[in-house]
Amino acid sequence: MKLYTYFRSSAAYRVRIALNLKGLAAEHVPVHLVNNGGEQHSESYRQINASELVPTWAEQDFVLTQSLSILEYLEEKFPDTALLPQDLQQRALIRAFSLSIACDTHPLNNLRVLQYLVGTLEVSDAQKIAWYKHWVLTGFKALEAQLEQSNGKFCFGSQPTLADCCLIPQVYNALRFNLDLSDYPKICSIYTHCNTLEAFQHAAPEMQLEAS
Repeated sequence: MKLYTYFRSSAAYRVRIALNLKGLAAEHVPVHLVNNGGEQHSESYRQINASELVPTWAEQDFVLTQSLSILEYLEEKFPDTALLPQDLQQRALIRAFSLSIACDTHPLNNLRVLQYLVGTLEVSDAQKIAWYKHWVLTGFKALEAQLEQSNGKFCFGSQPTLADCCLIPQVYNALRFNLDLSDYPKICSIYTHCNTLEAFQHAAPEMQLEAS
C-alpha cells in the first residue's frame, strides 16, 4: 500500500490521520508540490493521478484519488477502529461535516488556487490572504454552529471520526496563516484535544520525513 503525499497538503494530512487511527502502515511517497515547479505536474505522476493532485492511494493495480474517497475505502476495507458510527443518521451528519470542509472550504484555498490568484490574476499578497481568510472563516462559522452538541473532545461523540480527520488539517492551515480563531471555541477545543493523541501528532506536517 502506498500513499502519495505532500507534508503540507491538508487532504493528504486527513488520510495520514485515518491511517494512524486505524493502525495501518503504508509506504509514504513524497510528491513535493512546490519544488521543481511542482512534482505533481511531472509526467510520471500524471500517469498515476491525471488531476495532478495529492493524495493518491495505490495498491498494486488499484489506484484511488480524492481524500474522502480514500477515507471511505479505508473505512470499509479496515472496519476495525471504525471512523464512522453504526447509527445511520450520525454517519450522514459526519459525512456532511467532512464534505463541507473538503468540498466547500478547502478547494477555495488550496495551493493551486492561491498560485492562480497570484500568478495569473496578479492579486497582491494582502489580497490573497484576505481571500484565504474570508473563505476559511466563512466555513468555520458554519462548522462551529454544527458543533454545538460536541463535548469539546471530538466533533461527534466520544471517539474520533472522519470529521476530525478533516477538521484538524483545516485548522492547522488556518493557524499557519495566522488566522484569529477566538470566535470558534468548539473548533479550537477539538483541535487542542485531538493533538494530544499520537495518531494526530504523528500525522502532522512537521513530523513527515520530507518536512526536514
